[in-house]
Amino acid sequence: MKLFGNAPNVDVNIATIPNFSALCLSRSTTSTPLSLGGSDAPDNLALACRRCHERRYNFTIGIDPETAMQVLLFNPRQQQWSEHFIWSADALQIMGRTPTGRATCNRLDLNDERREEPFIQNARQQWVAGGLHPPENDPRQ
Repeated sequence: MKLFGNAPNVDVNIATIPNFSALCLSRSTTSTPLSLGGSDAPDNLALACRRCHERRYNFTIGIDPETAMQVLLFNPRQQQWSEHFIWSADALQIMGRTPTGRATCNRLDLNDERREEPFIQNARQQWVAGGLHPPENDPRQ
């Protein structure tokens, strides 16, 4: 199954991925939401899993839990993931390294910390066991 349109080298056999539903792609999300004046031009689009797309809604700012300051959320079109985030040693949690990273983790609840069942951490645990996670070049504690 080709998940990313015509992007090269991203064919995925979904039957081999545990809890595939946790990463089902929704349509592209916008870096600057349409409701806030953004466009659907390619330079404003970014692929996102369904859960992140829905949790982001049209938010562009969040609260850094460490400083209690409002900051812009992570923008994958303008910022490098590795500068703002790091995986926990067991690769089950995304941790913010900067105010932007911490605010994004908090706003999007990237680790399901506000949920009774930490579904995404359970899914990541299966992905780690299957050798599918974390991405090779992402930093870890």
